[in-house]
Amino acid sequence: MHLRPRRNRKSAAVRSLVRETRLSASDFVYPLFIHEKEVDEEIESMPGCKRWSLDGLVAEARSAHELGVPAVVLFPAIADELKTPGAEEAWNPDGLVQRAVRRLKEAIPSLCVITDVALDPYNSDGHDGLVARDGEGTIHVLNDETVECLCRQALSHAEAGADIVSPSDMMDGRVAMIRHELDCEDFLEVSILSYSAKYASAYYGPFRGALESAPKDGDKKTYQMDPGNAREAIREVGLDEAEGADMVMVKPAGPYLDIIARVREATVLPVAAYQVSGEYLMIESAGAAGWVDTKAVALESLTGIKRAGADIILTYYAKRAAQWLKD
Repeated sequence: MHLRPRRNRKSAAVRSLVRETRLSASDFVYPLFIHEKEVDEEIESMPGCKRWSLDGLVAEARSAHELGVPAVVLFPAIADELKTPGAEEAWNPDGLVQRAVRRLKEAIPSLCVITDVALDPYNSDGHDGLVARDGEGTIHVLNDETVECLCRQALSHAEAGADIVSPSDMMDGRVAMIRHELDCEDFLEVSILSYSAKYASAYYGPFRGALESAPKDGDKKTYQMDPGNAREAIREVGLDEAEGADMVMVKPAGPYLDIIARVREATVLPVAAYQVSGEYLMIESAGAAGWVDTKAVALESLTGIKRAGADIILTYYAKRAAQWLKD
């Protein structure tokens, strides 16, 4: 035999020379949960993750940034008494997210701060949009009325100093309207990272436990995508690109590597992928039981997401993976 592919695997040095996909801390965005309490709190549904106080948030973000993680994205756990059918707390200039953004930008100016734009943490109905009920009590998530609220929310985040706003609601037309609102208010440099292909996935359960934001009634299948659809993802990405998105996202990541690859081929925009709470918890649970090597499986899963075509990876492993790669 003169064709021996194993020659390219014969040593660590040779494998390094021919490696096609390289994982780096600079690939990661670190999702961080925040709350109003003055102490940090372990999240029962997501072992290893916390709801951070504002002081704890700054310390954790700084620690990750020093390891090379360039960005964080914020998710607020809002007190029940602040949740309303109209989700008005979402654009309170002194709200939890707005204060957190200001603290982070003051303390760590070089950190990229991303905010989640959706109503579910603030909506007493637990949906990403405003809810109406018909005469039989069936809920309907209102698209256009929700988009008006999302614009107010995104603008309040920009005013607080967010570098990137990230609409995760999956309402039609919201990217164009948010871009218009930001531009009209002279926030021309604030980017939009759109959750373009966000699926109605069973992998989100631990996240909803972390924020206590599960829908009170119904589900999210009328606005999040059907897991059986692939071509629809390309349509959604194309619309968001045309409406002014600066980056697009696929969520979840691991079960949708084929979608990441298709989206990568369909757009020249940067492609993000979100390794969601269910993916994280499966690795953590198997590792805690001794069935897998947590570090090895986590890094392999992240490499697979990048190999599929993701330029940006949102992962709860961001800080730990950055340390593992450094070591």
